[in-house]
Amino acid sequence: MRNVAFVEGVRTPFGKAGDKGMYAGTRADDLVVNAIRELLRRHPELPPERVDEVAIAATTQTGDQGLTIGRTAALLAGLPKSVPGFAIDRMCAGAMTAVTTAASGIGFGAYDIAIAGGVEHMGRHPMGEGVDPNPRIIADKLVDPTALVMGQTAENLHDRFPAITKLRTDTFAARSQEKYAEAVKTGKIGPELVPVATRSAELGWGLATEDEPPRPGTTVEQLAGLKTPFRPFGRITAGNAAGLNDGATASILADEETARELGLPVAMRLVGYSFAGVEPEVMGIGPVPATEKLFKRTGLSIDDIGLFEINEAFAVQVLAFLDHFGIADDDPRVNQWGGAIACGHPLASSGVRLMTQLARQFAERPDVQYGMTTMCIGIGMGGTVIWENPAYNGLQGAK
Repeated sequence: MRNVAFVEGVRTPFGKAGDKGMYAGTRADDLVVNAIRELLRRHPELPPERVDEVAIAATTQTGDQGLTIGRTAALLAGLPKSVPGFAIDRMCAGAMTAVTTAASGIGFGAYDIAIAGGVEHMGRHPMGEGVDPNPRIIADKLVDPTALVMGQTAENLHDRFPAITKLRTDTFAARSQEKYAEAVKTGKIGPELVPVATRSAELGWGLATEDEPPRPGTTVEQLAGLKTPFRPFGRITAGNAAGLNDGATASILADEETARELGLPVAMRLVGYSFAGVEPEVMGIGPVPATEKLFKRTGLSIDDIGLFEINEAFAVQVLAFLDHFGIADDDPRVNQWGGAIACGHPLASSGVRLMTQLARQFAERPDVQYGMTTMCIGIGMGGTVIWENPAYNGLQGAK
């Protein structure tokens, strides 16, 4: 097996889904094409013909997110016609799976260099659009009906872990907004963003340069008064969950020797990954067994992880992970620059956002050897990837 390097990741600014969102008049495939083109622009040392594969994820593979989007995006981005591509779907972990699948090919020797990412235009394609679930899923009681509504699965997670109160989730959500705002202010978030030309029937042409969803200044008191749409007197609100969003991500992966041969930077080194299934009714607990499974495979433990990027689909899901591993709600290793509650979660694109942020944090933290990206996945799954910091200086300061 060869070492797999994460060279760099980029993303579009994330938008709010819907008619008033900044990408209402923008095609989904154009979002991911912008991201791929930016990667190629940033790395002129990479001959386009050396790209061996393009893996692009989308949860709703129809319309401008369909037609084997990995191949069509490669063509639209200007890659040679000799470069193949494919589409992939693992709901929220689409881009994560695009990375792990392409990385497996690199490790096995099938590829030297690949581009992997994801896109979701939830304004054009709401989650579940056009699907036809087999009636046996409910009729044969394979899952509870709540398993098909992500907000209800989050309420179920609250039921299972009563120690995770609404106050805790609202506090975590407010802190996510605060950390994100500080990261933008200090320039931590911004360098990875790809400007996207936008078009509005009312406003004409524009340029998206920053995320649309964040609500800086959000307080716990404000969050306490929000409606609970998934259950009367429930705990899940629009404030302690990620919203409905549009956006795209892309990354370059390479065999480490090939990267060094071409002069490509090595931002992270893949250690291992794991996916696990859980009861669909409590899909938010998925990162726990996925992580435990990965620790057994790698011989690492939670104490070895110096930085965490956990996707904030719902605050309750992040807190369930932290509680399981004995990590404090405000542990500074976790989501240093805020998370999806602030910046958004365009489903299949989010895995590479987590990796991109972790890679940039590694560059600032040579005292950290290992970092983790992890996320829950609809229909009852979790995914975890562990990365090694090539800049690690052996001081073990993060511990």
